[in-house]
Amino acid sequence: IESQGPVIFKQHREGLHGRPFICYKFRSMYSNSFTDNRSADSNDEKITKVGAFLRRNSLDELPQFLNVLYGSMSVVGPRPHLKKLAQEYQKEVGNYTHRHDVKPGITGLAQVSGYRGKIRKKADIKNRIRLDIFYIKKRSLVLDISIIIKTIYNLFKGDENAC
Repeated sequence: IESQGPVIFKQHREGLHGRPFICYKFRSMYSNSFTDNRSADSNDEKITKVGAFLRRNSLDELPQFLNVLYGSMSVVGPRPHLKKLAQEYQKEVGNYTHRHDVKPGITGLAQVSGYRGKIRKKADIKNRIRLDIFYIKKRSLVLDISIIIKTIYNLFKGDENAC
């Protein structure tokens, strides 16, 4: 609406067993702004006004339900990372690759526990991975339902930790 370019943004991410897949999102930045592999801050000038609204309300993630239908993602699981970031995080956290034992998810335990968005310090990624591994070891229908309920609650509450 605000800028030219496709509405759906496609990006290669690491999925099950570390295999790459195309992750879909609503585009929230100006078309010529996808130069780096880092998340943009919420007040970043690369983000459109509509994009800021989509991100604030986690609506930019809705196209990932296509990924669920295609079988490359699950509703609940560790969030998928870019290959470059996955390689970097693997150096930081020894058991990082265990995240690839399950399909990545639209929302996860780390996200509803407050670890969502841009990585600001090493402890952030270590805590995310710790929660991802905990989820993988303890995953169950009850845990998935709990995460989905917390995600929905956070969405309606307007919480940044929605998904």
